[in-house]
Amino acid sequence: MKYLAIFGLCAALSTPINAQRFDDYFENKTLRTDYIFTGDSEKQEVYLDELCSLPHWAGRRHHLSELPLAGNGEITMTDKATGQVIYRTSFSSLFQEWVSEEEATRIKKGFENSFLLPFPKKPTLVTITLKNVHHKSVATLTHEVRPDDILIHQRGIERITPHQYVHQSGSMEDCIDVAILAEGYTQEEMDLFYKDAQATCEALFNHEPFKTQKNKFNIVAVASPSEDSGVSIPRKNEWKSTAVSSHFDTFYSDRYLTTSRVKSIHNWLAGIPYEHIIILANTDTYGGGGIYNSYTLTTAHHPMFKPVVVHEFGHSFGGLADEYAYSDAPSPQYPYTIEPWEQNISTLVNFESKWKDMVPAGTPIPTPFKTDENEIYTAVGVYEGAGYTLKGIYRPTTECRMKINEAPVFCPVCQRALNRLINFYTEE
Repeated sequence: MKYLAIFGLCAALSTPINAQRFDDYFENKTLRTDYIFTGDSEKQEVYLDELCSLPHWAGRRHHLSELPLAGNGEITMTDKATGQVIYRTSFSSLFQEWVSEEEATRIKKGFENSFLLPFPKKPTLVTITLKNVHHKSVATLTHEVRPDDILIHQRGIERITPHQYVHQSGSMEDCIDVAILAEGYTQEEMDLFYKDAQATCEALFNHEPFKTQKNKFNIVAVASPSEDSGVSIPRKNEWKSTAVSSHFDTFYSDRYLTTSRVKSIHNWLAGIPYEHIIILANTDTYGGGGIYNSYTLTTAHHPMFKPVVVHEFGHSFGGLADEYAYSDAPSPQYPYTIEPWEQNISTLVNFESKWKDMVPAGTPIPTPFKTDENEIYTAVGVYEGAGYTLKGIYRPTTECRMKINEAPVFCPVCQRALNRLINFYTEE
């Protein structure tokens, strides 16, 4: 099910030599950096589009110079005067997936991407880097940010989108702030949207480790109205005017529901504290998509809505990979010679960096699939078939929320990965 594709990479957290305090370098505001990623399968480039200032900083205030995950790209902020790294983050993008598509061999395209950084007090250099499937840098851009630049667009001070919290545990400084955005809901359908947002919240907190770590999250529902009800389905020649212009048939895959209008997403959210984004599409057509540190987008009215939205959040928040497989041919996203960065799949090139410590001694590789209902979600091994490939890529358990909709839980390896990330964002 390619519509769930996302890139990811195992966490490599390290303690910085010269950790700094947030207040030494940053205002309590957000610097939104908007870029255009362009190119084709042979060459990619990054261009700066716009800088925006938002009135709050909802992100982490510690581990500032560490990466949460490796991702398919990263952003580094350095103090211009001293050269000290003062903030780092990582991401994946729809563009980086597209470059492995056949279409990218015959046409060049550009994709919007927006990222949230703390707002610097002094002139700062921002470097953004894109990496290929071999984890090598293929495009980079460094630009200066001057905090007194009059052309930094001030957003989120007026005309803030109506919103209400569906779960609030504490302040934006102490919690992970997740925004749920309405897509394809008219103004008259906002009561339905708030109901769907509440169902999303409940589905998420029915799963570990979110259930146990519930007190570390705030979730706000943002009522972005659309002119039309529903979302676009190009294969049916159905085109709707909606808040973020999402559509099915991304890369000509029926169930892949995404949007390339990333700036629209962030413009709707301006002035509301947020770090991570879930977009609910007002449709019963099956589909969705999740991109690490970008967004989750999923149908809200299909019977499988609840497991799908949790699965997709595993992608966008947790950087987890798809564990299902459907092809004997190796996926272009996961070369056999490279250890994927997602924590829940492995080519065994560097299995020590994954869940080797959780595999019982003497476990065969590949591990025979479990059939006992008590073991299929919990018995950790090295099961062949993951990352869309039936051979040569391995997953931790027979079944998992990142493999099938019917799985009631994340496997132990995915739970550990999510726990590590939650703690990284909220604990010093």
